[in-house]
Amino acid sequence: MWHITGQKYGANALGLQRVLNLGSYHTAWQWLHKLRRAMVRPGRDRLSGVVEVDETYVGGKKPGKRGRGAAGKALVGIAVEDKGKEGIGRIRLGHLEDASGASLTPFVKGVVQPCSTIRTDDWLGYNGLSDSGFQHCIVNSNDLKLAHLIAALMKRWLLGIYQGAVRPSHLAYYLDEYTFRFNRRTSASRGKLFYRLVQQAMMVDPAPAATLKGPGLPFLLGADNLNLDHIDEDSDHNI
Repeated sequence: MWHITGQKYGANALGLQRVLNLGSYHTAWQWLHKLRRAMVRPGRDRLSGVVEVDETYVGGKKPGKRGRGAAGKALVGIAVEDKGKEGIGRIRLGHLEDASGASLTPFVKGVVQPCSTIRTDDWLGYNGLSDSGFQHCIVNSNDLKLAHLIAALMKRWLLGIYQGAVRPSHLAYYLDEYTFRFNRRTSASRGKLFYRLVQQAMMVDPAPAATLKGPGLPFLLGADNLNLDHIDEDSDHNI
């Protein structure tokens, strides 16, 4: 845990195996995934105030359909607090089945406090937010600058730390790690990050090895979900 929290940009299994002189890469991989689960505190506070919400596709460029519904990619929901002059607040990320209201509305309700102001583009999947107790503000997609920034930084992180090779069934764990690190980006104390991870590791349920291998989400079934296209740096976030 000290090694993981001490890495500014993240730790991968190969590096952990080397540092701890483990005989098995798989052991290091399991330890990392167990600790990534601990990076989400049970009952954590939801975002509040003004929150930008958008989605982005994780996966490389390829011929064929672009935008919402593109094949060979994973859809990630992004929620980020707009603190005005103070800049970016906390973020939440989620692996979504699709861009329909049936996926987007539960995602927003799960990560944002009721009565908050939600800022989105004019995608129809967000139409149910007003009926769910939020103040829904529709803006031009180009004005969602905070969400677009988080999308770009998250993909660059995945590309740099994991060389763009991420299975859909494990993507949620990597998103949890990125969220943990981003929300504590201003902390100057390595010890506090270590303490927080130890504390949360005592709060989460056990994660047997078998639960780390299969699809983490019910919609991740079938051969199409075995691997994402290799992630690349896509300036328009693969949308």
